[in-house]
Amino acid sequence: MQLKLKFLGAAQNVTGSRHLLEFNGTRVLVDCGLYQERQFVGRNWDPFQVPPASIDAVLLTHAHLDHCGLLPKLVREGFKGRVYCHQATAEIAKVVLLDAAHLQEEDASYKRRRHGKEGRKSKRPVVPLYTTVDAEAAFPLFKPVRYERTNQIAPNVEATFFNAGHILGASMIKIKVTDGDDSRTVLFSGDVGRYDMPILKNPTVFEDADYVLIESTYGNRVHESYADIKDAIENAVNDAIKSGGNIIVPSFSVERAQDVLYYLNELIIEDRIPNIMTFLDSPMAIRVTEVFKDHPELFDAEMKEHVVNHDSPFDFPDLKMVRTSKESKAINHIRGTIMIIAGSGMCTGGRVKHHLVNNISRSESTVMFVGYQAFGTLGRRIVDGDPEVRILGKNYKVRAKIVRIHGFSGHADSEELLEWLTSLKRSPKHVFVIHGETDAANTFANLIKERTDFPVTVPAYNDEVLLD
Repeated sequence: MQLKLKFLGAAQNVTGSRHLLEFNGTRVLVDCGLYQERQFVGRNWDPFQVPPASIDAVLLTHAHLDHCGLLPKLVREGFKGRVYCHQATAEIAKVVLLDAAHLQEEDASYKRRRHGKEGRKSKRPVVPLYTTVDAEAAFPLFKPVRYERTNQIAPNVEATFFNAGHILGASMIKIKVTDGDDSRTVLFSGDVGRYDMPILKNPTVFEDADYVLIESTYGNRVHESYADIKDAIENAVNDAIKSGGNIIVPSFSVERAQDVLYYLNELIIEDRIPNIMTFLDSPMAIRVTEVFKDHPELFDAEMKEHVVNHDSPFDFPDLKMVRTSKESKAINHIRGTIMIIAGSGMCTGGRVKHHLVNNISRSESTVMFVGYQAFGTLGRRIVDGDPEVRILGKNYKVRAKIVRIHGFSGHADSEELLEWLTSLKRSPKHVFVIHGETDAANTFANLIKERTDFPVTVPAYNDEVLLD
């Protein structure tokens, strides 16, 4: 038996996740993600490395854009197979993809108008990568699945989805390929969640797999403790109240926004912060929160207890859901300290840019980062200490207090990743370290070599390997 594995994205970088498994003419694509790092976004426009029509099935680990965001383009260019994913992932992905398409349409329109005013000529037509029509065309292809149930996705190819503990509906995927009496298993970690984090159950562990693809986003660091997270938020909120400024929280709409609400709710219940007017300024985050409410079976015991006790983090006092742009603009007229949670999490688009424009140069305001900032993004430039940043075509001095909370991540750190990997009771034939910047991926690969006898490789973009 011989399988072929191609690393078409998220290889020595953290976005654009795409991995192609081929066997006897069958092609299965695991994830179809969007590149978000500035130096790689051009790849989003490149032709797919294999004709989309030749792909038999797509398996989505979860609904973050870096894992599902290029699906509309794949469908528009010829893919007609099924898109397998957990039910919650299907629901959230539809929200995420429509929002992404809408933002791309808006950004293209805004850029065309700005270039027109400036008399600039673009090297290529300013058009969206895909439209809302393209996104909607992908929805009929979704095939929702349940955790721990085997799905026949092609002749001699089965896939089973397991809870990843990363975001609602996130999955680890184990693919079994059979050739007569011979078989191989390939385990895709997806994004590995953390143990004992709020809201969701712990990630699944496995006893065996022939080949493992493991993410390494935080493969070179150990997160802060959960207590440190609450302390940091408490300090940021109370300091901002004393200063009289606002707190801007660039946040991913899926999971991270809900995690922020969870911690705020706990701090209010514990009387560690006052009731602060909090705006969830993201129609997408609001819709995703509704999906959370529809899937209590995915909650951990502590979250279920909150729901039973009627102190859900999605309904605490002074929480305002902001749906329209008119409501969003009205926030700027409010006096006193408020918290604004808005997308995008890396400040690459969305309403958070407008809130940054109004607050980034105010020394009394705070920008609180609660998620990973990929190299080249606006968020990364801010946390790296750039004294001036360009937002919506204009330069702004960075005078606001910048707070970064590492432990908030929904990704396992190096020790947690290693704990997950070493749950295997027999050595895999090979481990491939993916979905991490070069340093993080190599550092984690070296850690695996030091503490196990597992063969390990850090593949590069477009690498291809044979799995015997």
